[in-house]
Amino acid sequence: MNEIHNFTILFLAMLAISTLMRLYLSHRQINHVSQHRNKVPDSFADNISLDDHQKAADYTIARVRFGRWPLFYEVLLLLIWTLGGGLDWLDKNIITLGFNPMLTGITVILAFAFISSALELPFSIYSTFVLEEKFGFNRTTIKTFITDLIKGSLLGLLLGVPLLYVILWLIEQMGDQWWLYTWLVISGFSLFMMWVYPTLIAPIFNKFKPLEEGATLQRINSLLSRCGFSSNGIFVIDGSRRSSHGNAYFSGFGRNKRIVFFDTLLKMLNDDELEAVLAHELGHFKKKHILKGLAVSFSTTLLALFVLAWLINADWFYTALGISQHTGEYPKYLALILFTLILPAFSFVFQPLFSVFSRKNEFEADAFAAEQTDAKYLIKALVDMYRENASTLTPDPLYSAYYDSHPPAPVRIAHLTARG
Repeated sequence: MNEIHNFTILFLAMLAISTLMRLYLSHRQINHVSQHRNKVPDSFADNISLDDHQKAADYTIARVRFGRWPLFYEVLLLLIWTLGGGLDWLDKNIITLGFNPMLTGITVILAFAFISSALELPFSIYSTFVLEEKFGFNRTTIKTFITDLIKGSLLGLLLGVPLLYVILWLIEQMGDQWWLYTWLVISGFSLFMMWVYPTLIAPIFNKFKPLEEGATLQRINSLLSRCGFSSNGIFVIDGSRRSSHGNAYFSGFGRNKRIVFFDTLLKMLNDDELEAVLAHELGHFKKKHILKGLAVSFSTTLLALFVLAWLINADWFYTALGISQHTGEYPKYLALILFTLILPAFSFVFQPLFSVFSRKNEFEADAFAAEQTDAKYLIKALVDMYRENASTLTPDPLYSAYYDSHPPAPVRIAHLTARG
């Protein structure tokens, strides 16, 4: 009983710490952005108007304020699912259906996922059709939103159910080493998804068309040739169907690599700027950031599974998190759900480490772009993107250190200017 009591207290303490930290960071961000709302930073004064700067500030503040409500809601749902007995109730009701243990586990996990998604849906609707609409970014229709929801759910079932079956089978059949075999399966599945995503999954949600022949394509092919990069095509995605935000990205790996530009980005930037943005993305490839990111992801997954393997056979882990006493073994699928539920509360304090890693990669990619193109064009492209996407130029340093995968705008521009 003492162990149970101690872990319950530890869980509540970590949940309280992570929640208070998130609230404190949001408070800092709102205050910092508000204090700098009425003056454009000197390094951007010639390119960003006060109106655009204030729109970015208002958009940032609105998003952070709105983010507090899902936070409170998530904490409440977490407590209901765990200490409130919600997961225990769901499990007991599904057990009465009389399925075999494997099907029972899959059904409980799917039911939990469905209920959780349904309960969080109102925030997604508000974010898309109220918040994004208010600042002129939303272009998603109700039909598109519903269609995406249905497609995503069906795809999740198609891919998720077989994966769940394999994981639950490994847990039951592979003894104490199940976590290692599960890690191999998850890693392989992740690589497979990266490979098939560009050609089989992404087109389910968006239309892709090859970049038209012309000067832009010639510039891009010349850059790819200089950098020794080969791809399976250069495509334009109809991002404007859902949002006016612009972006560019790589997807896939091996022979299935694709370069993708949002149609909104093509309208936003000229050829010089577009080439500089692509050079930045190529920098991630040349500096092996994708491989390093995979290594970090696989390593953290391995560590998480190792910890779960220790917890999965501990009765106190279940009872401390709201599962009623069992006469026999506790269902292992419940440990998967419980671990997924509580992991964010314990891992939040480590988030800055991942942000540091990501920002380091961004600086390296910027440096590579400055070597391949003129740094002034990447600076101009970034400024245009900050303006069009209403990205704040004055984030709170501590908030940015925790959440931002990219360096703050002034710091990033200063680095590029020094190289220009």
